[in-house]
Amino acid sequence: MPNTAVFHTADDAPAPWADRIGRWLMAFDAVATLGALARGIQIMTDVSDERLLTEAWRTFAYVLFAGLWALIAVAPRGQRGLWELLLLHKTAVTVFALAVGHVPESSQTALVDGFLVVSTAAAYVLCRGWQAWRPAAPAPVGGAPVPARTDASATHA
Repeated sequence: MPNTAVFHTADDAPAPWADRIGRWLMAFDAVATLGALARGIQIMTDVSDERLLTEAWRTFAYVLFAGLWALIAVAPRGQRGLWELLLLHKTAVTVFALAVGHVPESSQTALVDGFLVVSTAAAYVLCRGWQAWRPAAPAPVGGAPVPARTDASATHA
């Protein structure tokens, strides 16, 4: 039976400059989202009781999104599905904001979330984010075996 495993090669890795730019874009998005968090907290202090829970939900979501972008910035090819979830959500919000252009804040939302779609998509390409779905290469053949730990060695460590 032929070996059909996929192995990563040096050709799979993005250029160092591309990886660096993509990571910086994701770090920028994370920090910018923390700025939105600060603004959300300010809005929560001034909002009516009828809108408080909605604004709290929205504000606390900024922590989640900042964390997702930070995780991607740290390990862009180690996060299966995060790129795609971010792109799906931000694209959906942008399209919806454009569809309801008459609603207050729709233009601003379309602009901000549209920028996040573009920056995340650019970083996805630069960092080769799709590689997170590929299996990792196995340990090198012929490498030194790791010695097994015995109960006696565990007590003296």
